Amino acid sequence: MPYSLAIFDLDGTLADSFPWFLRTINDVADRFGFRRVADEDVEGLRHASTREILARLEVPSWKLPAIARHARRLKAEATSEIALFAGVEAMLRTLADNGVQLALVTSDSEANAREKLGEAASLFAHFDCSASLFGKPAKFRRVIRRAGVEPGKVIAIGDEVRDIEAARAAGIACGAVCWGYAAPAALRALEPDHVFERMDEIAPTLAQTGRVG
Repeated sequence: MPYSLAIFDLDGTLADSFPWFLRTINDVADRFGFRRVADEDVEGLRHASTREILARLEVPSWKLPAIARHARRLKAEATSEIALFAGVEAMLRTLADNGVQLALVTSDSEANAREKLGEAASLFAHFDCSASLFGKPAKFRRVIRRAGVEPGKVIAIGDEVRDIEAARAAGIACGAVCWGYAAPAALRALEPDHVFERMDEIAPTLAQTGRVG
């Protein structure tokens, strides 16, 4: 079905930040006193939910805000290391040209997000950034109110289990991409409304338009 509003996640969905994350996570672990991630742990964590990941790494919930603030600072310093996935700008432009409002809801700061998006940032009508780890449902609802769109015409697209959970909590459709942080099998197990294996599948599905690329 065509949608009137598409809410995108940033890291792992539009921006290829997973390699940066793997290079950075153990420095963050040492700083905040949670378990380091060994190479052999990565695939198992990609199949886990966010709460399971926090439990396995023994991350105290009270430290999450400080960890998030530190991660945003690190990302701001590493902007040149994090590129958009191939085809992102063409996909976003096709959606915008076909009347789909675009929104970005991310745990990153708006400044970092705009820097990563570059010229594509101008295609977004709504930004709601610095979301807490489990704070996306409220931000989804706020974006929907601002956009003036019925929830049935809204889809949220992300790459993690929590993105699917947040969309369902907000009463909107969810789409999962297979190129981000979570393993595709973990995402498919939750039966999202749409699963995207390629970037050029998104625009035709959301706007019922021709294939990009």
